[in-house]
Order: sequence, then structure tokens, then C-alpha cells
Amino acid sequence: MRIGAIEAGGTKFVCGIGNENGEIEEQISFPTEHPELTLPKVIQYFQGKQAEAIGVGSFGPIDLRPDSRMYGYVTTTPKPGWANYDMLGTLKKVFPVPFGWDTDVNAAAFGEAKWGAAKGLSSCLYYTVGTGVGIGIYLEGQLIHGLVHPEGGHVLTRRHPEDGFAGTCLYHGDCLEGLASGPAIEARWGKKGDELPMEHIAWEFEAYYMAQSITSAILLNSPQKIILGGGVMQQPQLFPLIREAVLQNLNGYVDSRTILDHIDDYIVPPGLGQQAGLCGAVALGLKALNEKRE
Repeated sequence: MRIGAIEAGGTKFVCGIGNENGEIEEQISFPTEHPELTLPKVIQYFQGKQAEAIGVGSFGPIDLRPDSRMYGYVTTTPKPGWANYDMLGTLKKVFPVPFGWDTDVNAAAFGEAKWGAAKGLSSCLYYTVGTGVGIGIYLEGQLIHGLVHPEGGHVLTRRHPEDGFAGTCLYHGDCLEGLASGPAIEARWGKKGDELPMEHIAWEFEAYYMAQSITSAILLNSPQKIILGGGVMQQPQLFPLIREAVLQNLNGYVDSRTILDHIDDYIVPPGLGQQAGLCGAVALGLKALNEKRE
């Protein structure tokens, strides 16, 4: 079985072919440019690949409502050229196969639930912390959409007492993304995160903000696993700092041994590593194919 996969990120597109076991057989990546430059590269890659279905996990916001006239569109993104762009429709005109369509972080959550760190569980949350901050939510065996789709990177955030940084979010200033994304770290400190030493106070700030969101997510959604991915989370010192801050925030209120005794196994990096998004897109495509067959 050959399933096409597109991880459409704000910085780069990754396209590949996977199988029903979530194994990526081949892939390619290129920078995310204006859609008139980017989509032809996607189309060229898949031509002749004989994909039976294609899954797309896209940066957002996107329209996920099948009854909407803008279903398949990227909507209010500030990324030049992409606002109100019909990504899914453009692909469907070329490839007459079933398409799966969701946010990139929901796709990653789906991939992790099917083949990764949350395999065998009915719920998980996936955070990506990089160019932006996104949250994918998988609960009771289903990806969560609702009115639009989760936009957890834009939740309001209590400030660290020593942090006077205004935030980088064009819409909200000091929301989670505005304070904890990769660009926020660089704008605050004048250096990229991977250029800062492990003992830099930047990581205390980062853990403080991420732990707030994770604590709220635990209280609101009670997920069985929390998975932290993205470029910023490549800093290994962040995981123990975040886990400790979450325990302090909860203060014993959530009486679960999974959290109280085994938090190292509860807040974890992606089991699929850097392939979580692409594997998730495969899972979306496979789901769309199975639904059509039914």
C-alpha cells in the first residue's frame, strides 16, 4: 500500500510515501515559499508515485469543516500569499484520490497515537514548539476539531516574574507562542536557542511557560500522554525542567500515579522522532482511504 504524505509547515514542506504500517519509504523537503512556488513542487513530487491516498497535515489556521465553502483552505495566517488559499482544492484538481486533511499538529498527534509514544492509548496531546507553538489533541480515539480546531499556542499566559519581554505574536503579543516559540527566544535574547548555553535563564522561562499550558491541558483534557516536539524541544534540559514545573503547578491535586510517580514516562519526546508529522500525514491518508472503502 502506498500512501502519500504532506507535512506542510510554516518553514518547510516535507512530502513522502509511506505504507499501512507507518513506515516512510521515501521523502523530500523544500522551503515553504509563496504557494504558487511551493505547490507545483508538491505536485511534481507525487506525479507518477501511484499514491492510493494522500494525507495533508498543514500549518494553520485552516478550515476543517466539510460543509464550509472554504474547506481545505489556509485561512487567517500572516504568512505572505497563504491567507485564504485553497491548498486542498489545488491538490485535488491534480490527484483523484482520497485526501486526509488536518492541522500539522493534529496529524503528529494522530501519528503518535497510531505508531508512536501514545500507541495503544485512547488520548494524547502533541505540542510542537518551533517557529510557532501548536497543539494537537487526540481524545477518546478521535482528533479534536470543534468550532475551528485547537489553537493552543495562542492561549494567554501568566508572565514569569523576571520576564519583561513584550512577546512576538502579531495577534496577541505575549500569548504562549509569543513568549515560548523559537522566534520569541531569539528576539528576547538576540540569539537562537541552540546558541544559548544549557544553564541560561532562557530555559527556566521556557519551562515556566510550557508547564503552564501543560498543566491547564491536564486539568481540561486529562490526556494519557503528553508529547513535546519541534525544534525548541531538541534542548534536552527542557524536559526535566518542564516536568518539575508541572508537578509544582498541580501540587498533588491530580491523584494519578502516572503523573506523581512516572512523570518521566508521561511528558515525553515523540516516539516517532522528527518523522511524527509525516507519519501522521500517512495516518490521515490511510484513514481517508479506509473511509472511502467503507
